[in-house]
Amino acid sequence: MKQGIWGALIVAGLGLMLTASAARAEVQYKIVTASERGTYIQIGRDLATYVAPEAGIELESLPSAGSAENVRRLRFEPGVKFALVQSDVFQAFLDQAASGNYEAGRIISPLRVILPLYNEEIYFLVRADSELNFVHEIKDARINAGALGSGTALTTVTLYRQMFGTTIPESKVTHLTNEDALVKLITDKTIDVVAVIAGQPAKLLADMKPEAKELLKLLKFDANNPVGRAALKTYFPATVRATSYPNLLNEDIPGLAVKAFLVTYDYRLPATGGYFVGFARSLCRNFGELQTKGHPKWREVQLELPALGQRWEYFAPTTRELRSCIAARPVPRPVKSCSQQERVLGLCD
Repeated sequence: MKQGIWGALIVAGLGLMLTASAARAEVQYKIVTASERGTYIQIGRDLATYVAPEAGIELESLPSAGSAENVRRLRFEPGVKFALVQSDVFQAFLDQAASGNYEAGRIISPLRVILPLYNEEIYFLVRADSELNFVHEIKDARINAGALGSGTALTTVTLYRQMFGTTIPESKVTHLTNEDALVKLITDKTIDVVAVIAGQPAKLLADMKPEAKELLKLLKFDANNPVGRAALKTYFPATVRATSYPNLLNEDIPGLAVKAFLVTYDYRLPATGGYFVGFARSLCRNFGELQTKGHPKWREVQLELPALGQRWEYFAPTTRELRSCIAARPVPRPVKSCSQQERVLGLCD
């Protein structure tokens, strides 16, 4: 009899241990971002630190060549479940698919948006002694557009085409990394303009030494120039702050930006969907942590799901969870000024 009781207790204990073990078990997912010195990889690491664990996900933030590569890796690379993608890159794939490009359609049609994030600034760097001062003046310059397959490259060529109605001449475009291009810009001067796309403060620019002002300058964007106005059909006006780059700027300058999105695949397996629902729930619950402890760009992110562009779609499981969670979040009380009389009477909180 005693043996039976002890046996039952042992079995029950083992069951509890197995249940606890299963609860602690994590699925391993990956998120593709961008350069090791860019903003995307830090955003990915923030998601891995403050959001993924509560959802039972061990999330690895991987560097990449940028958004165009991220779309392909999300679509085809095992383990990659999330990607950070620029809006113009996503739209370019959709446009190619709509025009009849089968491969573009096969890649982009099952991808879905989880959450719009923030605007990424578009920088054009030239030598400090360059005659160029504005973005609309780069038409005849030798431009490093960014590595092939990167979001930087696609944004640069798309923006150029929007502004000037033509492609960058092949004789005047290079596709080096940002670091290699900046070296050539300063040393052998075979490049006149280096395009960099990154949310401010971008590590590549923020880490520059004080002597950078003697070597480099950022071009300003003039929204009143006809060429500049053409760019605003797809891109957004922005302000590049001197506080972000004190070793490059003496004052804030007008700039351009492109929107970043958190994207996934249209997964249909219930188990996978369950992890994504947990991720969305954790994202909502820990959004304050992201904004206070994560990269400064999180402070520009709104926890909301606005209407998307034509042919864009949200991922249904995360959308349902986010909308439910957002609706349940406490509404901030309006800040009310307090009169002296109210303070004396103790009527102010």
